[in-house]
Amino acid sequence: MRSLRRTQHSIPSIDVNDPGYRRLRYIRYADDHLLGFVGPKAEAEEIKERLAVFLRDELKLRLSTEKTLITHARTHKARFLGYDIWTRHDDTWHTAGRRVLNGSIALGVPPEVVNTRCRTYQRGQGKPLIRNDIIRTSDYNIVATYGTEYRGYVQYFQMAGNIDWLNKLRQYMERSLFSTLAAKHRRPPWTMRERHKSTVETPFGKRRCFEAVQRTPAGKVFTARFGGVPLRRRKHARPIIDGAWPTRKGRQLTARLTAGICELCESHDGITVHHVTRLADLDRYSTTAAPRWVEAMRSRRRKTLIVCDRCHADIHQQPTAQ
Repeated sequence: MRSLRRTQHSIPSIDVNDPGYRRLRYIRYADDHLLGFVGPKAEAEEIKERLAVFLRDELKLRLSTEKTLITHARTHKARFLGYDIWTRHDDTWHTAGRRVLNGSIALGVPPEVVNTRCRTYQRGQGKPLIRNDIIRTSDYNIVATYGTEYRGYVQYFQMAGNIDWLNKLRQYMERSLFSTLAAKHRRPPWTMRERHKSTVETPFGKRRCFEAVQRTPAGKVFTARFGGVPLRRRKHARPIIDGAWPTRKGRQLTARLTAGICELCESHDGITVHHVTRLADLDRYSTTAAPRWVEAMRSRRRKTLIVCDRCHADIHQQPTAQ
């Protein structure tokens, strides 16, 4: 009976080669589109030719022959918007005694995409990358930069069934993060790892993460986090937001200006930017009796400070350090 049942489960329950069955599905994003067709390959090629004629004659567009491919979804994978798409088939996968997997459409993270992203966090001979563009900023900004980038990757591939492949990317980003912090503080990477190690609660239990804290002169506390995101598939993707500031290169100053908040007194009465030529200029002030604006710029390691008109006037009325 067991042998006969295995044979039974290897036989399709429906006629998958019905010569009179046709289905066509269409999806488009911008100029990228995907057609899902159930039928003979000859008819798929005819649809491709008719589509090229329609685009040329009606819309004055040219169909790229290099990118427009006909792929058998059961034996190969199609690429659409960075995802691998294919039709699943597994006679050994049973749910409640039924083979519910066969014929369903799967989304996956392409392995070459993961490998390409991993190489961006490496330098020569496989060593972790040290980010010189952010090494002179605060620990908060460094952790927030890596955390924002990692959450972006996870959020984009939330609907992939093999999203756990991003664990490889997380490991390469983690090595690059601690190498950057180690180069900044001139400490071993494992010392930076222990300093920022933390644990966060998620709907799927506790997850390890790494955090950095920044305190404003007004007493508010901001926490930047890298990791701690469960790599679980979500059929209906939702944004992952944890309160981190936008930290992509070139956009942080824009975000601070858009917020319109004085970074000294937190007022909204007209903002302006106070800046110094070099961070070394702040070392002229005593560490014990430095003004608030100097301490704020020192702690954030920034040459700019968003302040209101009143605070800006107070800064310029104070005596210059010698």
